[in-house]
Amino acid sequence: MAGKKGKHEEEHKILLGRPGNNLKSGIVGLANVGKSTFFQAITRSPLGNPANYPFATIDPEEARVIVPSPRLDKLFKLYKPPKKVPAYITVYDIAGLTKGASKGEGLGNAFLSNIRAVDAIYQVVRCFKDPEITHIEGDVDPVRDLEIISNELRLKDIDFATKYLENVQKTADRGGQSLEVKAAKEEVKTAQKVIDLLKEGKRVANQKWDAKEVEVINKMLMLTAKPCIYLINLSERDYIRKRNKWLPKIKQWVDTNSPGDTIIPLSICLEERLSHIETDAEREAEEEKIGAHSALPKIILAMRKLLHLISFFTAGETDEVREWTIREGTKAPQAAGVIHTDLMKTFILANVMNFNDLEELGSEAAVRAAGKLMQKGKDYVVQDGDVIYFKATAGKS
Repeated sequence: MAGKKGKHEEEHKILLGRPGNNLKSGIVGLANVGKSTFFQAITRSPLGNPANYPFATIDPEEARVIVPSPRLDKLFKLYKPPKKVPAYITVYDIAGLTKGASKGEGLGNAFLSNIRAVDAIYQVVRCFKDPEITHIEGDVDPVRDLEIISNELRLKDIDFATKYLENVQKTADRGGQSLEVKAAKEEVKTAQKVIDLLKEGKRVANQKWDAKEVEVINKMLMLTAKPCIYLINLSERDYIRKRNKWLPKIKQWVDTNSPGDTIIPLSICLEERLSHIETDAEREAEEEKIGAHSALPKIILAMRKLLHLISFFTAGETDEVREWTIREGTKAPQAAGVIHTDLMKTFILANVMNFNDLEELGSEAAVRAAGKLMQKGKDYVVQDGDVIYFKATAGKS
């Protein structure tokens, strides 16, 4: 049994998508559902182009979003350094999709190539009625909109997978027992399995794949292999009262077509209004007044979790406290390399404290006295919330 468990754990570490910690999220949806307004609210920037007509956004906008972090705030109070540096996620505002995009209609080709360049998707689904904001399909029907986007991404993936299959089939058809031919035959099986699954109306991301299949799928750059968070854009009134007739139907659709993916209701109208309030105290007062809180912190943290991203911290009284982003399963030298590549090359060891221990005991000295300051070597897998001092040769630390 132990052997089987080890194999399972090894396969679980191989994830769909690009490796690394510098991952990108794209905001996707039909035209006029609130994507650009959401982008401005979450980034608190004037980028993007909210407008009441299709294709107001053509070239994707990019911005960094600060990750909310009570742990970083507490470390800043504990160490009192001159500077506090948060972690970020990178978000793209992508042009609105239309029916027929998989065949190049509207901005289809550009739209789909932009999605292909990101690692995960925020899919904005419109549930609000507003006669002043036209719906590209004529009326508000979020389940129909979900079907349109799902079908367009799936149809394009069938094209991608078919072309990939044709290429590897040429190598497989050479015959013989070379490693290249054997590998091509395995890729043919995986590509055909992907095509069959897509034709059944399923997404690649919501299926179980073994390690070898994941390696092949990652080379295929599938749109439906990207994890997705569904952002349900409600009116401010419906968001505050937590009611909308479409919510049960949307949940049913996601459970059937994108099982396991996260659904987060929000009001982009409210988020835009809150984003223009200058101070945190004033925003909190407004939230208390209306009886609802911004969904943005939840949305940001949900994306980090979806991408298997975690944080470690560096801290000191004379310099700064900083939150760093790494992928789950990252070992200490590679985590050090996020700070500086030289640290990875010259890594000796890591002095590690658990954030909870540091918060509870109140100081590094107390953590050390309690025997909870750990020295870890090259095989240590960094855990979420670790506070780390890296030691390296050549004076790098």
